Amino acid sequence: MFFMQPRYHLYFDDSGSRQPDHKPNPVRDDGMDYFALGGILINEERIPELIEKHRNFSRKWNLTYPLHSTSIRGSRKEFSWLKKDETLKAEFLFELEQMIVSLPIIGLACVIHRPGYVKRYSDKHQGKPWLLCKTAFTILTERAAKFCKRNNAQLEIFFEQSGPKEDQDIKNYMRALKREGMPFDQNNSQLYNQVEVNDFRSIVLGEPREKTKKTPMIQIADLVLYPMVKAGYEETYEPFLKLRNAKQIIDVLLLESEIPSQGIKYSCFDFKNKKAQKN
Repeated sequence: MFFMQPRYHLYFDDSGSRQPDHKPNPVRDDGMDYFALGGILINEERIPELIEKHRNFSRKWNLTYPLHSTSIRGSRKEFSWLKKDETLKAEFLFELEQMIVSLPIIGLACVIHRPGYVKRYSDKHQGKPWLLCKTAFTILTERAAKFCKRNNAQLEIFFEQSGPKEDQDIKNYMRALKREGMPFDQNNSQLYNQVEVNDFRSIVLGEPREKTKKTPMIQIADLVLYPMVKAGYEETYEPFLKLRNAKQIIDVLLLESEIPSQGIKYSCFDFKNKKAQKN
């Protein structure tokens, strides 16, 4: 009998500036200054379920444009109508939340605190640390590959278009992983049980492929990414807790000891450790 390996898709979006020396203007009161890549893992066989639920939600609300996290949270652009009726807005957000937590998805991300990154790596790289997208993509892809390896599955990767150069960078990063493996210092990375070159070659099928915001899975990746980012700065952020309660965050599926090397990666959040030491 022919055995078909399960196949997962990783759909990811970006958030924040990928430039290490970017200065937010104005500086945010909540201290958020980051770059992140992340989104959702989904079993290929369950993608039609997600598409149907997304379609039904969009039809009910007469949406002819994509769901977009920033616009929805700020009631801006196509979603400016949310400002006009607080009752309607509350109903929309509730039903959007219910749709999301019903989906067969697993949230995964790499979130980098930019000031901590620059402080940690600027000297090591002669004042010019890597673009944040290289670090974030490498970590995100490795953790998605680890998930697939433990589930004897293969992986396809899709991402939202950003621009010709940025999109090509993503493909080049994947080629480097399949050619050379993880680029990090081996001594510093032993704790994380890095994925080997042969694993990347056998698990990740082909190259990452661009998708537009019209793709339902990209829209859901965008909606799920922000709560994962925000949780790095505010652990009790309610939308994130609801994803956790729905078992849609990868950390929930792991042993406590596995989270540092396989869960959501919060990189260079050293200020949190300092706060914990003072308390």
